[in-house]
Amino acid sequence: MKRALILGASGGIGAAFHDTLTAKGVEVVGLSRRRDGLDFAVSAQAEEVLARVEGPFDVVLVATGALTCTIEQPEKSLAALTAEEMAAQFAVNAIGPALALKHAKRWLPRKERSVFAVLSARVGSIGDNGLGGWYSYRTAKAALNQVVKTAAIEVARSHKQAVCVALHPGTVATEFTADFNAPRKLTPHDSATRLLAVLDGLSPEDTGSFHDWKGARVPW
Repeated sequence: MKRALILGASGGIGAAFHDTLTAKGVEVVGLSRRRDGLDFAVSAQAEEVLARVEGPFDVVLVATGALTCTIEQPEKSLAALTAEEMAAQFAVNAIGPALALKHAKRWLPRKERSVFAVLSARVGSIGDNGLGGWYSYRTAKAALNQVVKTAAIEVARSHKQAVCVALHPGTVATEFTADFNAPRKLTPHDSATRLLAVLDGLSPEDTGSFHDWKGARVPW
């Protein structure tokens, strides 16, 4: 790995990706909302930023996302669902990464192994949903998973060695999950290190798949 692009590089996991790869001697280009104006909530602005990015990159990591946008806590029932929250979630968690994927074929080398990975979430799995709730976040991440699966098919036609995947980072101790109770929270560094190890073990045959931080496949 020689050169990496991280979208959302100022967030908890994004910053950990940046630091971990830099420590390994990888040239890292990091973009964030605060520093570079990469705001997926404003799609036209995000597209302008992405259009200025020049490859190639061996690895592209999309580490953006939001648990909520217009409400304080994820919806526990249908009664709490609003069109505003669902639309905002789709903009940040599905449409934003999809805009990044538009550039995958020009960012990734055509004849060498490359990786395009996006942070999804286990709760976006339709097959692994036994609790319900969290309507906007779940559906936005499920839409993201579909984008990844579909894009992987197209990218593979011209980039035979590309690996395009969705990743579940675990419950990570960041501002993102500050109000979320969990029996165990990973540190950003631990999550990033484990996810990078998972990516190192994937081959082009794994493109279009969904993996957690332990390396296990997550059902769509």
